[in-house]
Formats: sequence, structure tokens, C-alpha cells
Amino acid sequence: MLLVLISFLGIHYFLGVQTQTVSQSDAHVTVLEGDSVELRCKYSYSRTPYLFWYIQHHGHGLQFLLKYYSGDPVVRGTNGFEAEFNKSDSSFHLRKASVHWSDSAVYFCALSAQCLRLQGELITNL
Repeated sequence: MLLVLISFLGIHYFLGVQTQTVSQSDAHVTVLEGDSVELRCKYSYSRTPYLFWYIQHHGHGLQFLLKYYSGDPVVRGTNGFEAEFNKSDSSFHLRKASVHWSDSAVYFCALSAQCLRLQGELITNL
């Protein structure tokens, strides 16, 4: 079975004189069920950013997959997804070792300059 994973989002944030940019070069990725996949995300920001991956299945809202804001550069998320923060390459690529048909969706990479924790919930300025 062929799976189509759509990687989509280019966002520019302007905070004072600081610009944040997120880009995903893979518009469409097609893989066979059981294959591995990598969705690329590059960012431009002079400080250490807060990075996120979201998934949106057809007809549904965005769902959070994973986030990075400090610590171990490899972040494990839900359903076998993981992403690796690479500051020297300014990247946060999403990977999965074995995709399933239910992984067919639109994937969003996002960046925030701030990340606040209140009562265990993640609040961002996206």
C-alpha cells in the first residue's frame, strides 16, 4: 500500500527585529507501508528555538506529535515518531522507522521564540 505524507508549512514570525523562519522542503512524500520516512524541517533563528511537530488527518484538527525546547536532541513522540534537533544544521527532522497507512496526513513543523508552562500545559505564542 502506498502512503502519501504531506509535509507543509512555511512560517515567518517577526518579533521586534528578530525574524524566525520555518521551512519544509518536502511538499509530498510517498512511501510504502512498513518503510521508514523522514520529513525535513529547517529553521532560521539566532537563539535556541522551541520546535514542534503537529499532524493533521483529513477532516480533523491539528494534533500535537512532539516538541523540543532543551535537553536530549532526540525527542520521542507518539506512535513511533521521533525528531532530532540539530543546532549546527538548523534542522528538526521528523522520522518514523515503519509507517502505517494511518500515518497518511499533513505534517506541520512549527517554531516559537517562547514557551511557557502553566499547570502542566504547554502554552506557546505560535
